[in-house]
Amino acid sequence: MASENNRREEKQTEQEKQVWVVKIGSAMITNDGQGVDPERIHHWCSQISKLQAEGIDVVVVSSGAVAEGMKLLQWEERPQFLNELQAAASVGQSSLVNAWMKGFNAFDLNVGQILLTHEDASDRKRYLNIKNTIHTLIDYKAIPIINENDTVSFSEIKFGDNDTLGALVASLIEADVYIILTDQEGVYESDPRKNPDAKMIEEADAHDERLLSMVTSEGGRFGTGGMYTKIMASHIAATSGTTTYIVKGDRENALLGIARGERIGTKLNADGTRLTAKKRWMLGQKQIKGRIVIDGGAVKALLKDGKSLLPIGVLSVEGAFDRGDIILCLDQEGREIGRGLTNYHAMEVESILRTPSHEIVNKLGYIITDELIHRNNWVETQ
Repeated sequence: MASENNRREEKQTEQEKQVWVVKIGSAMITNDGQGVDPERIHHWCSQISKLQAEGIDVVVVSSGAVAEGMKLLQWEERPQFLNELQAAASVGQSSLVNAWMKGFNAFDLNVGQILLTHEDASDRKRYLNIKNTIHTLIDYKAIPIINENDTVSFSEIKFGDNDTLGALVASLIEADVYIILTDQEGVYESDPRKNPDAKMIEEADAHDERLLSMVTSEGGRFGTGGMYTKIMASHIAATSGTTTYIVKGDRENALLGIARGERIGTKLNADGTRLTAKKRWMLGQKQIKGRIVIDGGAVKALLKDGKSLLPIGVLSVEGAFDRGDIILCLDQEGREIGRGLTNYHAMEVESILRTPSHEIVNKLGYIITDELIHRNNWVETQ
């Protein structure tokens, strides 16, 4: 009986545990480019160690490699050439992860470094391997320190900003909370740097369309994204039911305050809609190999009737994609309505445009399936 009670208690404890993803921007990590700031890192490590003790597992998405490399190489301006950015990242990354290792070692916690490119996340098997690695580190009470692998990334495969990377990680591991630590108190109705009377938004729905009209897409000197990317990142996180907080990073005990339920920064709630892991993965892909334009009947079938996409509804095709690739679906006005995994490659789709399913075999000499995109492999983005 005691053993059974213990198992019940362990199961209940496991259900109550939370996982948070905390993304920290370059300006925060490097004190606006002056170099990795050990005092700030110590402050965050102290808070995270206390969260761990309270049953909240934390994954850190850390920017700062390029900015730290610039400081060590004594470059005053962020370089424009990709090879110089990669060199700066290479120099700075070892210093960055070493700072995190020292910070957490002070609280008897180990760290595990994970460097990612978008190519890693676009491959389904590698995507799942990343998930397994993160969960294994969490199981062994090691703090995952995640960054984009800027030393090998190039423009076609870059995440583009660590706000998005953090959101993808939050979605991947179905985190309860995603916290973006930045140099602003939160999201404002207008730019507080230009309007000192701007009002901060304390709480909103992550998909509230008004948010995007209130923010700027301009990034800082060392970062690559502004508040716009943070709002878009909250959309990605919300697909797994994750709540996003946008908070000033150097605020004292901000992470602990959020855990206590204090009103800090801007809280962006998920709307309750949780997509399957496969559909979240599809939504997270930024590099798409092709697109198709579909007619009004096909749009209705997908958005209203819950049906699959048939070749007869496809008007045109663009790109070079293979079977199993993700392609965008556009309406006749050019608006993206969704994306899905295609059952046919681009040349095959070109051959069966406007073709009833029973005639596919006459056009191609074979048939793979009636559907171009099956309903189970489709996700709406409208």
